[in-house]
Amino acid sequence: MSAEFHTPALVRANAAGADAGQGPTDPVSRAWTTLFGLVWFGYWTASLVPLQLLLPQQLEAIDPASKVHDFAVVNAVSGLVALLALPVCGALCDRSRSPFGRRRLWVTGGSLALAAGLAVTAQQTTVAGVTAAWAASMLGLSAATAGLTAMIADRVPVNQRGMVSSAIYGPQALGVVAGIAVVSALGLSPSGGYLVIAALLLICAVPFLARYRDPTRSSEPPPRLSALVTSMGNSLRNREFAWAFGGRLLVNLANSLGVCYTLYFLTDDLKVPDPAGSLLACTVAYLVAGVLATAVVGVLSDRLGRRRIFVALTAMLQAVSGLLLAAFPSLTVTLVASAIMGAGFGAYMSVDQALITQVLPDAESRAQDLGIMNIGSVVPPALAPLIASLIITSDRGYPVLFALVGATAALGVLLVYRVRSVR
Repeated sequence: MSAEFHTPALVRANAAGADAGQGPTDPVSRAWTTLFGLVWFGYWTASLVPLQLLLPQQLEAIDPASKVHDFAVVNAVSGLVALLALPVCGALCDRSRSPFGRRRLWVTGGSLALAAGLAVTAQQTTVAGVTAAWAASMLGLSAATAGLTAMIADRVPVNQRGMVSSAIYGPQALGVVAGIAVVSALGLSPSGGYLVIAALLLICAVPFLARYRDPTRSSEPPPRLSALVTSMGNSLRNREFAWAFGGRLLVNLANSLGVCYTLYFLTDDLKVPDPAGSLLACTVAYLVAGVLATAVVGVLSDRLGRRRIFVALTAMLQAVSGLLLAAFPSLTVTLVASAIMGAGFGAYMSVDQALITQVLPDAESRAQDLGIMNIGSVVPPALAPLIASLIITSDRGYPVLFALVGATAALGVLLVYRVRSVR
C-alpha cells in the first residue's frame, strides 16, 4: 500500500474559509493525482457522451419529429432527480460508517449504479423508457460525485487544489472525445455505445478505489430529514458559499446551453454534410484548448494564490464564444467558438473547484455542502435542453440561444466577485 494513498486526520473548521486554513497539509503525489484524474475521465465519458451523442441519436430514432422536445423532457426529469439526490447523497456520505470507507463506499456504489443505469438505458425503445432509465442513472452519478468531490477537501492541501481540480476537469473534454471517437470508429449503435462507456467507467474507477483509504471517523447518529434540510439551509445562508454556488450555476448553465444541441445545430441549422464527424471535430477543438488552458491556469492559480481573477477571466471566454456564434453562425466559427468555450470552461472549473473548497462552511459536512455545490455542475446540463428547446423552436432560434450563453456567463462572473474571503 503506497503511503500517499492514506488520508490524514481532518481538522474541524466551523467558519467559512476555515477549512482552507486548517485542512490537510500533506501533499498528494503525482500517482494519487493521476489515478484520481483517471476516475474522472471515466465519469465524464459515462455522463457526457450520452448527452452529446447517444441520447440525441436514440431519441431521433424513436421519435424524429419530436426529438428536440423529447430530449428536453428527458433532461428535465433527470435534472430534477439530480437536484434532489446530490445534497442528500452528500449528507449521507458524510454520515456513512463502513470498513470500506465512507467516501470509497459511495464512489464504488455510485459507479456501479451509473454503469447499470447506462446498460438499462441502452435497451429502451420508448421515450418514457429512456426518461426513466436515464433519470435512474442520475442516482448513481449523484452518489459517485458526492464521494469524489469530498475527497478533495478531505485529502488535498489548499496549495494543490488548483492542480488537482485540473485533474478533474482536464479529462472532461477528453472523455467526450474518446467516447465519441470509439462509438464512431466502431460504428456502434446507441445501445452498443452505452455498454462500451459503462465498461470504461468501471475500468477507470478500479485502480484508484483499490488504493484509496478513508480516515477513521467517530460515529454519528443517522441523519433525520428535518436535520438535513436545516443543515442545507444553513449552508446556503452563508454568503460566501451562496455567491460561489450562484456563480457556478450560471457559468455551467451557459456552457450547457452552448453545447447541448450542437448535433442538432449542425444538422438542422448549418446543414453540414457529416454532422457526427463535425461534432467530433468541434469536440476535439474543445478538448485541445480545454486541456492546455486547464493545465496552465490551475497551476498558475496555485502559485499566485489567487482564484477569483482566473475564475472571472475564464468565465468571460465562454461569454465570448456564445456571442461569436450568435453573430457569425458557420461551421468555421463553430470550431473556433468550441475551442474558446473549451479553454474557458475547463480552466474555469479547475480554479472554481479550488475556490469552492475554500468557502465550505463546516469541515464535518464537506460532502453535503459539496453535494449542494454539485447541483451547480450536474443540474445545468439537464436543465439547459429544456430552456434551449423553447428558444430554438421559436422564430428566433439559435442566435438568441447563443446570445443567452454570453449573457449568462457574464452574469456568473459578477456573482463570483461577490466572494470576498478568497483572493
